[in-house]
Amino acid sequence: MRVRGASLVVAMTTVASGCARPPDPAAGPPPIPAGRVWRALSSAVTTPDRAPVVLTAEDRRRLTRTLDAYLDDRPGRVAAAVFDRATGAGYTYRDSGHFLLASVAKVGILAALLLKAEAARRPLTRHERSLAEVMIRRSDNRAAQELYAAIGGQSGLARVMRALGARDTWPGPGPYWGVTRSRPSDQLKVLWALSSPAGPINATNRRLATALMSSVVSRQAWGVSAAASAGDHVSLKNGWLPARVHGGLWTVNSIGRLRSDGHDLLVAVLSERSPGKDTGIATVERVARLVVGALRRGPGTERRPAERI
Repeated sequence: MRVRGASLVVAMTTVASGCARPPDPAAGPPPIPAGRVWRALSSAVTTPDRAPVVLTAEDRRRLTRTLDAYLDDRPGRVAAAVFDRATGAGYTYRDSGHFLLASVAKVGILAALLLKAEAARRPLTRHERSLAEVMIRRSDNRAAQELYAAIGGQSGLARVMRALGARDTWPGPGPYWGVTRSRPSDQLKVLWALSSPAGPINATNRRLATALMSSVVSRQAWGVSAAASAGDHVSLKNGWLPARVHGGLWTVNSIGRLRSDGHDLLVAVLSERSPGKDTGIATVERVARLVVGALRRGPGTERRPAERI
């Protein structure tokens, strides 16, 4: 498939009927302490012997001012995180709060399923693989619910998230995986686990995840794909939900990976309280373009070879 001049390896994406609409939980997660910085994310998503090359202070201030100016005229709340595995550069924006994930939570469910099978030293069963395929390719909610139960539900997913370093992700109670709450930097850690040779998932299962992510219907290609350059390989997962906890205002999220010869970008943009889905999509796509564009332009450092699946 081709989208905006980029070859599309669409991963982790939802369909119109695929975003969860479960009851909101009675209580949200505890608040995140102030002062969390990029260092915590970069230490989790870089290999230990490679120090991250961050944007300069002025680069970061300029990007933050640009995002502030754009979002001042947009409804709702937005946060973002981006990390380039090829250069070590990274940036987070308003990353201290939680957002409902909606169907983006299926990314974590997939990671947990693969890790569970690996712990048992076996491949996925035919049934598990079938469920994973429809959960990712079609964003099937029934498949997600069955797999959520199979990985241990709320407590099982919480254990996996803590093991991956995503300690600010709070899975939904009972069968309500769609009301899992998280922040963008945690979602980058999940993407990293599914794609990096330095991560906990073996090469066979990384290839399986890539295969599942490559065959989602083209109409699901909005989101971080808007930041792709011609020739980029794009993998993504979107989620959208008119959240009752916000009076029916929309949660709209997109996370994914943009790969080219010079960059290997993990991107997460989470948003809430948009008056409509299309408004939320437009906001998420513009924020993705801004943060990815900043990392493509700088800083002026020597590039390292990108990690490969």
